[in-house]
Amino acid sequence: MRIKKGDTVEVISGKDKGKRGEILKVIPKKDRVIVEGVNIVHRHVSPTQDMPQGGIIENEAAIHASNVQLVCPRCDEKTRVGAERLENGNKVRKCKQCDEVVDK
Repeated sequence: MRIKKGDTVEVISGKDKGKRGEILKVIPKKDRVIVEGVNIVHRHVSPTQDMPQGGIIENEAAIHASNVQLVCPRCDEKTRVGAERLENGNKVRKCKQCDEVVDK
């Protein structure tokens, strides 16, 4: 996967198309990601000791990684990601739009 936890991404398809958010969790085995504020689902919870009130809880659900694109920190546009090796041997991700290194 070419996106990592902490990256800012934009949703490119589905009910939340156009929304941006930070990746909270990456699930590589299922090729899915959880994005902050995207794909909100409601869960009905009965009262317990931890939550005496009960009620409806809103959580982010996972979406497929192919439905999001990385937002370049420099040009602030959604972009494809390329990989390149530096002189010291480290592998970094690069923005295909502005050719800038995405990794910090």
